[in-house]
Amino acid sequence: MSAPERIPPRGVTHDAATVRLLAEGELTVRGRIRGASNAVLHCTVSHDGREAACVYKPVAGERPLWDFPDGSLARREVAAYEVSEASGWGLVPPTVLRDGPYGEGMCQLWIEAVPGTALLALAEDEEPAPGWKAVAFAETEDGRPALLVHADDERLRRLAVLDAVVNNADRKGGHLLPAAGERLYGIDHGVTFHTEDKLRTLLWGWAGDPLTGDALVVLDALGEALGEGAPLADRLGELITPAELDATRARVGALLDSGRHPVPGGQWPAIPWPPV
Repeated sequence: MSAPERIPPRGVTHDAATVRLLAEGELTVRGRIRGASNAVLHCTVSHDGREAACVYKPVAGERPLWDFPDGSLARREVAAYEVSEASGWGLVPPTVLRDGPYGEGMCQLWIEAVPGTALLALAEDEEPAPGWKAVAFAETEDGRPALLVHADDERLRRLAVLDAVVNNADRKGGHLLPAAGERLYGIDHGVTFHTEDKLRTLLWGWAGDPLTGDALVVLDALGEALGEGAPLADRLGELITPAELDATRARVGALLDSGRHPVPGGQWPAIPWPPV
């Protein structure tokens, strides 16, 4: 018997065969990822001679949150993937909702980050250096004042727009994964799509700046894709509540109306903690 074809974790593909592998393949748990607030299991998935590493987050392992319905985080992760795919930016790894060894959960292709890519930094200057955007003032480990900055990177800027659409309440530095082929992925989208403004992110460097022409085109297409009866709207209707779907439409409309990146709302902490 020949060995299964392995999908390299740095060579992510978004083809239908990969999604089918995640949805229909046999899940084998290899271990648990420590440090996560919810159960996160490292697995392999095998189907029709193909095999890949993946992450499986069972609904049964979700900790209750006061502001999100119990058992809904896995579906929000899948909804974020669906919006990412509809944008054409491919910023979220292939993600499906499926049954597994511990019941229903989300299954996402494993991404192995390419080391050496600087996306976040602490600078000792009061202004960001060329190629960087200021986020907020902070302190170093030894108590010295510093400026938290992120790279002025078009991939990050697209992710900032996606986060605004899905209302991401937890965009930390550890959720940014640079991959092969100069791709960038965002992971951990369980706390998204709330009806209230909960955007918390490290990507505030473009706050208030005009959206790029590329972003406006994507947002316009998303607005159509979220229309009543459109395939994306129908798919999201299976994953989030009608009120959350309406709020997503409203956020897209507000971004198009303003033509600018959002600014912190002031009702919630603008930066997640811990930031990494």
